[in-house]
Amino acid sequence: MSVNDRESFDADEAVGQSGKVDGHDFRADIVAVRDNVSVQTMLETVCMATGLRFAAIARVNEQRWITCSAVDYLDFGLTPGDELAVESTLCHEIRQHTSEIVINDVRSDDVYCDHHTPKIYGFRSYLSIPILRPDGTFFGTLCALDPEPNQLLDNRILKMVRLFAQLIGDSLHAEDKLLETRGELAKERHLADVQEQFLAILAHDLRNPVAAIRSGLRILARHADPQAKETISLMDATARRMADLVNNLMDHARNRLGGGIVLVRSKNADLAGMLNLIVAEFRAVAPDHGIHATIDIPHPVDCDRARIAQLLSNLLGNAITHGAQDRPIQVSARVVDGMFRLQVANEGKAIPEGRLSDLFLPFKRGGDTSSREGLGLGLYIAAEIAKAHGGAVSVVSDDTKTVFTFAMPC
Repeated sequence: MSVNDRESFDADEAVGQSGKVDGHDFRADIVAVRDNVSVQTMLETVCMATGLRFAAIARVNEQRWITCSAVDYLDFGLTPGDELAVESTLCHEIRQHTSEIVINDVRSDDVYCDHHTPKIYGFRSYLSIPILRPDGTFFGTLCALDPEPNQLLDNRILKMVRLFAQLIGDSLHAEDKLLETRGELAKERHLADVQEQFLAILAHDLRNPVAAIRSGLRILARHADPQAKETISLMDATARRMADLVNNLMDHARNRLGGGIVLVRSKNADLAGMLNLIVAEFRAVAPDHGIHATIDIPHPVDCDRARIAQLLSNLLGNAITHGAQDRPIQVSARVVDGMFRLQVANEGKAIPEGRLSDLFLPFKRGGDTSSREGLGLGLYIAAEIAKAHGGAVSVVSDDTKTVFTFAMPC
């Protein structure tokens, strides 16, 4: 028994020609059924339980009948992607009425004894169960046939085959949802890439205007009177803060786009001098906090001192922003047992425990942020600088104080 009047072609080619049918992609349907290992087991079970020697899952619509998966012990000749003329099949009637067909022996069947389909394909026993998606839309059929008669009107057999058809419909729905989720994820990834590129361009283009402002302020300060110099100094501190934000944006964008935090390490880095300079700058910016520093680094440290200074600047900026106002900030930097440790401690409310886990993620901020400035990049950049140095930044927070600690091997 074989099928001679059928079109045979590759599944991928069939799909490319068919496009979308009933709002669904034929290609995705064929592949989803063909590659589902459970479907093959179901079809084999149908054959064993019924005695029918050919079983298949067919995708059926008004114009087409295409094989998605088949078990063929008859050399019937249908493989995934093969197509029959839909009018020549009983599945065409099932699609129209969404009802099953079960035939023990065509020759003694009052309805189908003279039907053209059994004559075309030479079968006597046949069953076909509609496959519906959970929303009720018709997908196709689970059909089986044999050139010999078989006892198919058995409630146990029919319950099993109906269950298989339902499971296949449910799996197709799950596959549709998976493809939809993958599409949404791809869109989100593309949007994220565009956002990262926008941040990189924005940060790059902001650097020159900020540098020009600071340069102009320095020129003005040379010829200003004492009162004007004080105002210029405050403006320059604000411009420096803007420059820090731009640098954080640049580092974030570079890191997210694959460049990572760039280090220029030196084994003879005068780290103590650089850290003292950062502390002095913040004392000028936030005199009410009274920054107390203990910096004890008697020997050079192998590091990128500009990056470590940036890390301290971010931690100090965070302490000033989120710490208790008019309360001192403690800075400690020392080398102990081959480890460089830098700590910044501020008084104030504890960071909520629920925020500690994402504190070092980009665009996340600790404490009450309703009236705070910043982008939420400072701690993230600090953590990335620490990671680039082979170290890490940690935090401990309670109702008395919050302490950020950076530690790295010397």
